[in-house]
Amino acid sequence: MLKKCTVCKRDFPEEELITGHGIRHEIEGMIRNAHADWSDAGVICPEDYQKFRSTYISNLLEEEIGGVKDLEKEVFDSIRENALITENANKAVKEELKIGDRISDKVAQFGGSWRFIIIFFIILLGWIIINSAALFGKPFDPFPFILMNLILSCIAAIQAPIIMMSQNRQETKDRVRQENDYKINLKAEIEIRTLHEKVDHLLLDQWSKMMRVQEFQLEMLEELRKK
Repeated sequence: MLKKCTVCKRDFPEEELITGHGIRHEIEGMIRNAHADWSDAGVICPEDYQKFRSTYISNLLEEEIGGVKDLEKEVFDSIRENALITENANKAVKEELKIGDRISDKVAQFGGSWRFIIIFFIILLGWIIINSAALFGKPFDPFPFILMNLILSCIAAIQAPIIMMSQNRQETKDRVRQENDYKINLKAEIEIRTLHEKVDHLLLDQWSKMMRVQEFQLEMLEELRKK
């Protein structure tokens, strides 16, 4: 049996509609303010009820944290559209990488490995042996190895900012992960509240049905007494 939604005036199966008895008083007040023809006997479709419920949760969250920001809006949209809320931090940062960024990541990865340390010490030791023992005639960098110190200073001066660039992107990844954690926690809290509302709605709806059945039984008892 089809029945008309009091809000959008569309026809829906009666079992899909939500009665006024099964709606929280705060949400019902919002519906009443938006639609003057709403009454306790009114019914609302799940789509319109979801809109009012999202607005109620948004207002409630705004009162608690002092405002709804872009992250909170993303969470509301994901709940409304039943979409995933998280994103891959590595993928999000990788999409913005340029050639220089990729080079700095490779340099930082190589500079922070045992392979770099071993190669560095082999070259350093070979440099010292060659110039100390004068194996190939006159040493090109005699003690105190001024050329080697110059090269090491240049390597350190270049390597430091390259590693810092890579660390800055790591901070971006950490920020994306923190935002994901916040959005997951916020969505979980909202979903828990929504679940409580659904349970309350079921209890209120069952209670209203029981009251109607009880009234019907009392009417039947009254008729039997009269007979």
